[in-house]
Amino acid sequence: MPDVVTTIQELRARIASARRDAALEGSADAPSGRVVLVPTMGALHDGHLQLVSHARDLGGIVVVSIFVNPLQFGPGEDLDRYPRTLDADVARLTGLADVVFAPTPAEMYPNGASETRVSAGAVGSLYEGASRPGHFDGMLTVVAKLFNIVAPDVAVFGQKDAQQVHLVGRMVDELNIAISIAVVDTVREQDGLALSSRNAYLDPAGRAAAVVLSQALAAAAEAATATPGGVDAVLAAARERIDSEPAVKLDYLVVVDPDSFLAVAEDHHGPAVVLVAARVGTTRLIDNERISIH
Repeated sequence: MPDVVTTIQELRARIASARRDAALEGSADAPSGRVVLVPTMGALHDGHLQLVSHARDLGGIVVVSIFVNPLQFGPGEDLDRYPRTLDADVARLTGLADVVFAPTPAEMYPNGASETRVSAGAVGSLYEGASRPGHFDGMLTVVAKLFNIVAPDVAVFGQKDAQQVHLVGRMVDELNIAISIAVVDTVREQDGLALSSRNAYLDPAGRAAAVVLSQALAAAAEAATATPGGVDAVLAAARERIDSEPAVKLDYLVVVDPDSFLAVAEDHHGPAVVLVAARVGTTRLIDNERISIH
C-alpha cells in the first residue's frame, strides 16, 4: 500500500527523503530521485490507473494527489456529491504509487477560498469555461499549488480533459515551470464510452445513451477523411449522430486547432481536435478526438 500523507509539510519531508535515498542507491529506476506526479480528484477508475501506470513506467517516485478542489466547482455543480472514496482509491494504487497526497481543503486553503488565482485567460472562458465559469482558473490554481508543493520532474494528465491539458501545458510554458507534461490517451470502455468518475451517476438507460458521444466522434473522424469533407462535414456527421439519441442534450460541439485551442476556420486542413460536451439526464459528460482533416 502507498503511504498516505495529508499535510504539505509531511509530503515535502517524505519526497525529500525519497530523493535522498534514490540518489544514494543510484537506482536506474529512479535516476536522481525523479518525482512523477499524477493529480486527481479521486474516485479512481481504470483511466486514472492508466495514468499512474504510465507514471510508474517513467521511473522514479510516483506521487498521486487526491483532492476534490472546491475552486473548480461553480454554484449548483456537484461538489457536495462528487464521489469521495479514499480508502478504495488507496487500495487500487497498491503497487503503482509510492505516496498518496490527500489533503483537506483547509490544508490547501488555510485562509478559506484562495485570493490568489492563476488566470486561464481567453481560452479558459471557452467551451468548458463557458459552461463552467471560473472552472479553469480554479483548476490551474490548484495544479500550480501542487506543482509547488510536490516539485515533480514530470506530471501526468489524461487526454480526455483536452482543454485542461492544453491550459496546463500553456501555464508551464508561459510561467517557466521546470516540469515536463506527459499526456496519456483517453481510456475507454469496450463500447467506446470515455472513462469518467461522473459515469457513476448514470442510470442504466443513461449509460446506454451516453455511448453516442464516442460514436459521434468516430463519425467526425471518418468524415474528416472523406471527399468532399472539411470542417462542416465533420461537425455535421457528429451532430447527426448525437441528434439521433434524444436522451443526450448537446452543450457544445466544436473543432479546434490543437496548438491555439481556438475554433478552426471552415477551410482548415490538417490536425484538429473535436470537442463535445453533453448532458445525459443530470450528468454532464465531455469527450474529444484528435483528427486530421483532409
